[in-house]
Amino acid sequence: MKRSTAVLAACAVALGSAATMLPNAVAAAQGCKVDYTVTSQWSGGFQAGVKVTNLGDAITGWTLGVTFPTTSQRVTQGWNATWTQSGSTATATNVDWNRTLGTGGSTDLGFVGSYSGSNPTPTSFTLNGVLCTGSTTSTSTTTTTTTTNPPVGRNPVEINGQLRVCGVNLCNQYNRPIQLRGMSTHGIQWFDKCYNNNSLDALANDWKSDLFRIAMYVQEQGYETNPSGFTNRVNSLVDMAEARGMYAMIDFHILTPGDPNYNIDRAKTFFAAVAQRNANKKNVIYEIANEPNGVSWASIKSYAEQVIPVIRAADPDAVVIVGTRAWSSLGVSEGSSETEVINNPVNATNIMYAFHFYAASHKDNYRAAVSRAASRLPLFVTEFGTVLATGGGTFDRSSTIAWLDLLDQLKIGYANWTYSDANESSAALRPGTCNGGDYSSSGVLTESGALLKSRISTADNFPTS
Repeated sequence: MKRSTAVLAACAVALGSAATMLPNAVAAAQGCKVDYTVTSQWSGGFQAGVKVTNLGDAITGWTLGVTFPTTSQRVTQGWNATWTQSGSTATATNVDWNRTLGTGGSTDLGFVGSYSGSNPTPTSFTLNGVLCTGSTTSTSTTTTTTTTNPPVGRNPVEINGQLRVCGVNLCNQYNRPIQLRGMSTHGIQWFDKCYNNNSLDALANDWKSDLFRIAMYVQEQGYETNPSGFTNRVNSLVDMAEARGMYAMIDFHILTPGDPNYNIDRAKTFFAAVAQRNANKKNVIYEIANEPNGVSWASIKSYAEQVIPVIRAADPDAVVIVGTRAWSSLGVSEGSSETEVINNPVNATNIMYAFHFYAASHKDNYRAAVSRAASRLPLFVTEFGTVLATGGGTFDRSSTIAWLDLLDQLKIGYANWTYSDANESSAALRPGTCNGGDYSSSGVLTESGALLKSRISTADNFPTS
């Protein structure tokens, strides 16, 4: 990975006529600091982070101007601001939640851009029309990440042990925050043949996945048709993940109907059984309601506060993940926000909250919600796709990379939908792959699968001290 950083030093600028034109900047934007970092780059595209610090008096309402050397650099999408571009100048305008910047206050923005030829550093930044002047440095070096490399033969579960929630993070046995990265099955009632010794060997050894999410639908020919059969299959997949050193996330995959209380008796029966059976394992995470929808947060909270004690009775230590309103979007997809969870959290400990996104459908306002919520709530992206929310449509590389970089930055774990050969663009494997034994070579991977394998297989940073 190449990294290019430009630090525009603090400066005091007399406002003069600029203050007259910009009422919000009067005796305010006297100085600014901008840290600009290219976090990833590929042929014809790049992603950049922009940290803006106000060094003057507090301002309410701001606009950041970013001037590129030529018009070949274009902002294609951004987050934590409203981004536009005219010619070689891009403009980022505050959103509601970061509208005010106090003295010394800062906010983090970012964007995905395109370019032709070289990808040089922007030539200038302005805050409310006032130039952030000073020395500008630019470097292009190979990024090195300091990691705790596990001894040969050690795997994610051996290194991290029993997980727990600490603050807003998922922490390992050393009480250090970690990020788990992995893949989700498709519905095991439809794609069971995809989950065998060869495919899980590939996932653990070639993909180097930390996590295997087991999507057990309740309806749609799922659990309700054969409770004992599906419970047994889930348990066998937990064992297969454990044998390969991966964490297993047991997903009670409710979708239609969207009210989890419709399945509360089934949930209590199922989780009592799997929690008792797997209580002594260190690799199990319980996801108790996949995507609640069309139902209030109060109803979801009530469901969680009835199901979690059932799990705790048998397995008091495991992490439990609670689905959120509007298809686990923290309510965003139904016009709400993370504040409903922050103001009325589930009355339980050692829990996290689910967030789902599909990169081609869910962009700036969803990323902004995650950025805000991550400082207040322990989040886990238990499902996401690289395509439309339907599971199909065009693979959106740039939005997916923007999402994954954000999750890496916030140390939020994730599972991609799906490790399957479904005939849909969200699948990681090409149709027919599960009839053979190859789950890793480039010939069996879709565009989505190739990107996810490249991201998941990079070295983990699992601190042990």
